[in-house]
Amino acid sequence: MPPVDRICHLPDALLLRILSEVPTAKDVVATMVLSKRWEPLWKSVPKLVYDDSYQNIDDVGRFSRFVDRSLILHEAPCGVRDMSIEIDCSSSTTPVILPRSLYTGSRILVSLKLNSVTLKDVSSLPSFPALKTLSLASVKYPGEEFVRRLLSSCHVLEDLDVDQCVDDNVTIFTVKVPSLKSASLYKSAGRSTEGEDGFVIDAPSLEYLGIFFDPVGFCVIENDMPNLVTAAVSAAYSSPGVTLTSFTSAKRLFICLPYSKDAYSLGSVFHRLVYLRICTCETEWLNLLMRLLNDSPNLRFLKLQKCHKIEDTRPSWNDPSSVPECLSSSLETLEWVGYRGRKEEKEVAASY
Repeated sequence: MPPVDRICHLPDALLLRILSEVPTAKDVVATMVLSKRWEPLWKSVPKLVYDDSYQNIDDVGRFSRFVDRSLILHEAPCGVRDMSIEIDCSSSTTPVILPRSLYTGSRILVSLKLNSVTLKDVSSLPSFPALKTLSLASVKYPGEEFVRRLLSSCHVLEDLDVDQCVDDNVTIFTVKVPSLKSASLYKSAGRSTEGEDGFVIDAPSLEYLGIFFDPVGFCVIENDMPNLVTAAVSAAYSSPGVTLTSFTSAKRLFICLPYSKDAYSLGSVFHRLVYLRICTCETEWLNLLMRLLNDSPNLRFLKLQKCHKIEDTRPSWNDPSSVPECLSSSLETLEWVGYRGRKEEKEVAASY
């Protein structure tokens, strides 16, 4: 009996185990032409490895279509819990489009990381009912409505990391996820949009929120965040795009803002704030510091640090009319990284 015929008489479980050791999905699928017995087997293989490192630049589209088609036809129960797709775009300008099956065939996926890919619109709603961690870096989306649909399908999502690329077509990135506990949202430098560019957030369970604009953007917080522990806010240029009014419940605050007057609404008090770090790279940092000290009666730790490499400028300084209450009642530690002994800095240091 020929070797192929002898192999064909092996039980399906053993054949599937053999196919699982085949190096690439392309080779696995190719076994379907061996015989009628082999034709359906590849669809039940529990392990498929997709590797396009051997592809020519002109074959990128063909490879993407192969991935899409084979995943649609694959019938084995999907056991993938963690998925990371990162594309090296340095060798090709052709966008890598993920297959539609990603949105419907990942029902037990817990962690998903996408980097430098293009997401394709689908008629049916995306479904990620078990997803807890989502990272989207330099991703291109079909539009703003798709982003809302994508995030609304993540019913138990807890951690979200977004780094919007320069030329995607989403200017208002809406994050409406009741279960979300941690969010880090970043607008990349060089974005050119005709209208406003920013984030809209409705996530009342947040414990950490980081908002980073380079150079400018806005942020709208639609609901209170009573569980907020740590917040980080960084924005460049003089036009205020984000205020600290929604962060009054935070215990730890890290900020770099080019404005002090419009930093937050008059009358806001940071009752829970015990740790404050202010970046000293902006000219208004001293005035912003004094304002926050006046409105943070329970502050215990203060750190002053230049966190960004920008041209050295002298800080603006308005001599306060009174000493903030926290300096004499609660403040325990002052850490000043990069202290240079300027006149303004000495005046601030003397007040402690």
